[in-house]
Amino acid sequence: MPALLILASTSVYRRELLSRLRLPFDTARPDSDETPLPGEAPVALARRLAQAKAAAVAALHPDAWVIGSDQVAEFDGRPLGKPGGRQAAIDQLTGMSGRNVQFHTGVCVMKAGHQPLQALDHTVVKFRNLDAAQIERYVDAELPFDCAGSFKSEGLGISLFEAIDNRDPTALIGLPLIATARLLREAGFELP
Repeated sequence: MPALLILASTSVYRRELLSRLRLPFDTARPDSDETPLPGEAPVALARRLAQAKAAAVAALHPDAWVIGSDQVAEFDGRPLGKPGGRQAAIDQLTGMSGRNVQFHTGVCVMKAGHQPLQALDHTVVKFRNLDAAQIERYVDAELPFDCAGSFKSEGLGISLFEAIDNRDPTALIGLPLIATARLLREAGFELP
């Protein structure tokens, strides 16, 4: 029998964050296309993907509440994807050196037959001025190839920053817990 709550993600980072709320939950891989639509703004993309992930899992588990979340990095007005490899990560970090990057983290809580509950968190990261050797040392040490923006803020990536401006420190890791807790309370879950 499935849990009453399912995280539509196999991300270890999101799983660790959600476990902080001390609610029992399962995880499931969402089968959803993450390709941006033509001309889609990064904010709209984050919202759409969070809902699409939740909807994909909710369709398979109609008796469960499902949490979907997605993060889109925005640099110079366009979405910045996961680098996928070493050189792409180096290129991303080189371009962001000394600059601000926005991160939009969407979250959606839904259950079949109920209106989706959604929230969006915005974080601005100010990168330090980084030289090529610092960038290469970081990339080789942490291998951040599956992370939008080519860093892991919960790890060594924090050393790349000059400042972080946000309302929820968990959002940059991939699941804004303040908003998620609020949406779960709206769905009827009891949280302190």
